[in-house]
Amino acid sequence: MSDDNFSYLSLTPEVQLDALATIGIYPETGLTALNSYENRVFLFTDENKIRYVVKFYRPNRWNKSQLQEEHAFCLALHQESCPIAPPVVINGETLFFFEGYYFALFNSLSARTMEPDNIDLLYDVGQALGKIHHIGAQQSFHHREHLDVQTMLISPIKELHQSKLIPTFIREPFFASLSTLENKIIEHYDGNIPMICLHGDCHTSNILINKDEPFFVDFDDCKMGPAVQDLWMLLNGDKAEKQLQLSMLLEGYQEEHDFNNKELALIEPLRSMRMINYVNWINKRWTDPAFPMNFPWFTSDQYWKELLQSLNQQITAMDDNPLTLQPNY
Repeated sequence: MSDDNFSYLSLTPEVQLDALATIGIYPETGLTALNSYENRVFLFTDENKIRYVVKFYRPNRWNKSQLQEEHAFCLALHQESCPIAPPVVINGETLFFFEGYYFALFNSLSARTMEPDNIDLLYDVGQALGKIHHIGAQQSFHHREHLDVQTMLISPIKELHQSKLIPTFIREPFFASLSTLENKIIEHYDGNIPMICLHGDCHTSNILINKDEPFFVDFDDCKMGPAVQDLWMLLNGDKAEKQLQLSMLLEGYQEEHDFNNKELALIEPLRSMRMINYVNWINKRWTDPAFPMNFPWFTSDQYWKELLQSLNQQITAMDDNPLTLQPNY
């Protein structure tokens, strides 16, 4: 079954409950759907009054080896007291399979999502990331994706060329800008930067705050890549604001792990690749009913005009001076 024709229609509430029963988990409450487009994630309380989150992985996105590698990384981080939400181990296993779906169980955290403008937490977030990266630098993924230009840039652009969702009027300037941006990314992207095991999708929605401490969740996109990938998405605002936020993050980060300042030049290439991947992600998932429902603007002319403008802004940004470390670094 390919991503183009996959449907979650077979994942009925009965199937969800039967899947949980195979690992000895019996919900006392209903399964409340949580916000997730890629997978299907539900919150519930079991018969022993324990709150759990169950994640049913999208079939054919990750294979068994990739999911097991994600879980092994999370367990290694948890064993070293990193503030993350690891999968629950039942009978020595964390990954389970039922009627075509891999699934995993997590303890529910009583926490709130980190606010994007909460600068006071950045030191603690940076310190936690430094600890995660210190462990990640000692490991390697053998099955997970690598954050490189082939996987995250060249392949998505090729897939977008086949898309029927891009309006005809904008295809020529759109792909012309993509081509220019692709060349600039390849020119600026330093492939010699060390690759480590990363969270991979480290934005504030994947950081929960519990008693003023950050906890990292959803390692679904963990991969090999440069350390700065887990830092730049936490920066927002104008350049001066980003510079201050970066300084606070790195002040905590370098308590646990050294940071290579050459990686700062990768921020705009990484941002550009993420933009391109995001567009292609929606494009690939469009036959999933959840996507037209949640991203109705994707087929509007206005969206593609604004996207083209954003791509052109990134072309300019690629030639700007990158953020720098403050003198005390």
